[in-house]
Amino acid sequence: MLSHPSLWGLLPLVVYVVLSFTRFNQLSCVSIAVFLGAILSGQTLMSTAKAIQAGLGSFLTFVGLIILLGAGLGEVLNRTGVVRNIVYFVTKKLGVNTPKRAIFVTMTTSVLLVSLLGTLAGANAILAPIIIPIVAAVGITPSTLAVVFHGAGATGLFLGPFTPPVVALMGFTGITYPQILLNAGLPVSIIMWVITFFVALKIQKRTTGKSMYTAEDLESLRMEEWKPDSNVNRATIVFLSAMAALVIYGIKIKGGSSFAVAVMLITSIVTGFAAKLSINEIFDSISKGASRLVWLFFLFVLFNPFIQFVSDTGAFTALANAMQPLIEKSGPVGFVTLSTLVGVFGIPGAAVAQVKVIHEMFLPLLQQLGIPMTIWALVLLVGSQMTFFAFPGGDMVAEMGLARSNDLKAMIINGLIITFAVTVYVVVRAFLAF
Repeated sequence: MLSHPSLWGLLPLVVYVVLSFTRFNQLSCVSIAVFLGAILSGQTLMSTAKAIQAGLGSFLTFVGLIILLGAGLGEVLNRTGVVRNIVYFVTKKLGVNTPKRAIFVTMTTSVLLVSLLGTLAGANAILAPIIIPIVAAVGITPSTLAVVFHGAGATGLFLGPFTPPVVALMGFTGITYPQILLNAGLPVSIIMWVITFFVALKIQKRTTGKSMYTAEDLESLRMEEWKPDSNVNRATIVFLSAMAALVIYGIKIKGGSSFAVAVMLITSIVTGFAAKLSINEIFDSISKGASRLVWLFFLFVLFNPFIQFVSDTGAFTALANAMQPLIEKSGPVGFVTLSTLVGVFGIPGAAVAQVKVIHEMFLPLLQQLGIPMTIWALVLLVGSQMTFFAFPGGDMVAEMGLARSNDLKAMIINGLIITFAVTVYVVVRAFLAF
């Protein structure tokens, strides 16, 4: 057990990343990390069990439930023929028939949905069961789709006027939405979007023929002599109409990720009924689809105590404390740079909570140095959001789950490149300002 905050507390995180590049699957990796974290943070058998129990009520586990329901919806769409109908229209009629076009369309759609709904996991959970058969039809791999979901989808959180990060930035800085968008949201989003697009192309080239969607995923994609009957056409129209109506309603009420549960269940049921499935057949399909990803749900349950144990060792505090003297001695450019790095690498937790911690931690120095709030908004955005790209946290794992990928290496590569590029942009912006 570590008796005081120490960088040694980061060891479970390091072990998790290293093991992820080996033959161990994700569930094994996180289980080992939980065990090591429990030892280092001085957990008893009972406190470890309670931490796992608490993980059942965590947001990440809730995301896991959304993913299971999304897979269930995907199976309903498959059983009713709706998937095949949509894929045929998109690939044959709209010409989305190459990996590059599929990546571009997916990225654009993900950004739009996330910015409108205000939730990365919820929006991509709605998108995943629809888009997977489409991209699978043109050879997109799970590794590529996971990178796209994470890198492109996250940019939507920086663009929407009512997304949690943007609302938090406006609250703490006191500047307007257009100012947030111009000085922070838009430039960071452009950088991330471009990097993700080209990294996705590289990942696609590397993984083609090695990591493909399964025969079950592709079962509904045989387009020879495809002629949908009236049931299929009716179910397709009902599905698209219900999905559009629910998304619009979710935006109006600011439903967020919680509303995604309703979207999954309602669209599954009404689409099934439109195709003349019985209620038993509908829920059998939902159960069948969800069963393929039960492992992921267990992964999410364990991920919460894993990060909590690392935090309990004081590792994140030790990392922030080690950098604090440098920040106090530096000028405006150094302050902006180092406060960003502390946010990215030194402060755990939910992004909005990170914004609050970073702001309050550095507020005295911020006022002393006279840092403009337009610059500070950029620091807060990058410092709170890049953590989920620099480390294999909940967002990264969740998007892997939605894409049905276990390729953490691809996610980390994209995440680190994005983190580096965006941090460099912050430094350059600071130099230009001061």
